[in-house]
Amino acid sequence: MSAPAAPSRRALLWARRRAAWGEFARTYAQNRAGLFGLAALAAAALTALCAPLFIDSAELAVTGGPGGRFEAPSGEFWLGTDAFGRSVLAMVVWGARISLTVGFLAAFVSVALGTVIGILAGHFGGWSSNVLMRVTDWFLVLPSLVVAVALAAVMERSTLTIIIAIGVTAWPATARVVRAQTLSVEARPFIERARALGGGHLHVMKRHVLPNVMPVVLAQTTLLVAEAIVMESTLSFLGLGDPSTISWGGILQEARNAGAISSGIWWYMVPPGLAIALVALSFTLCGRALEGVFNPRLRERR
Repeated sequence: MSAPAAPSRRALLWARRRAAWGEFARTYAQNRAGLFGLAALAAAALTALCAPLFIDSAELAVTGGPGGRFEAPSGEFWLGTDAFGRSVLAMVVWGARISLTVGFLAAFVSVALGTVIGILAGHFGGWSSNVLMRVTDWFLVLPSLVVAVALAAVMERSTLTIIIAIGVTAWPATARVVRAQTLSVEARPFIERARALGGGHLHVMKRHVLPNVMPVVLAQTTLLVAEAIVMESTLSFLGLGDPSTISWGGILQEARNAGAISSGIWWYMVPPGLAIALVALSFTLCGRALEGVFNPRLRERR
C-alpha cells in the first residue's frame, strides 16, 4: 500500500494562512470594544453604499428640497429639514459617502508615503536615514491642520485637493513607527540569511521587511482614517471643501452660515457632529483592538 502524497508547498502555505486568520479572528473577537467599532463601521459603510437606492439625489439640490425651511423633526422628516427644505437625515446619510471616501483615500496616501519612507530609512541607515528622518521631524513639528488649510486654500477646491492636503501632512507618525519596526526586523537572523543567499535591497524590503511591518501599518491605517475624517470635516467646516458635494463637515458649515447655532436649530447641527464622532471613535476602537492582536503585551487582562 503506497504512502499518501505529501501536501504541496502551496497547500501548506494556504493552510498556514487559514490558521493565522482563524487565530486573528478569535483574538479580535475577545475585544468587545473592537467588535463594537467594527459593527458600527460596517453599518456606516453599508449605509453609504446603499444610499443611492433609497435617496433621490434631486432632493438634495438646493432647489429640490421636499420640505419647508427649518422644519422640526417629525414623522415625515425624522431629523428635520435644513434652510432649503432638504431632509437632514438624507444629507447625513449621503454625506457619509464623501466623508468615508476622503478618510480612506487620505489615510491610504498618508500610510503609503509613511511606509515607504520608514522602510527606506530603516533599511539603508547612514546618511540617507538621517536625511529622511530630519525631513520627517520637520513635518512632524508642523501643525498638520494649519498646513492642510494652507494647501487647501491655494489649490482648487475639490475632493482631490482635500485628500492630497490631508495625505501629505499626516504621514510623519507612520514613518517613525515603520522605521522602528524595520530596524527590529533587520536585526533578525533570516535577514542575514537572505542577504547571504544573494538577496538585493529590493528583495529584502519587499519579501521580508514589508510583510513583517504590515501588522503595524494596518493598525496605523485604522487610526489615520479617523484622523483624516476629522480633518476633512474641519476643512469643510472652514469653507475649504468641495462646494459641489455633501459631506458631514459641509453640513456643519452650512448650518453655521444659516445661523442654526444662534437660532437653536439643533437638528441641523447635532446629527452630522454625532456621525463624525461615532465613525472616528469606531475607527479608533478598531485600531486599538488591532494593536492588541498584533502585540500581545497590549491586550487587556480579563
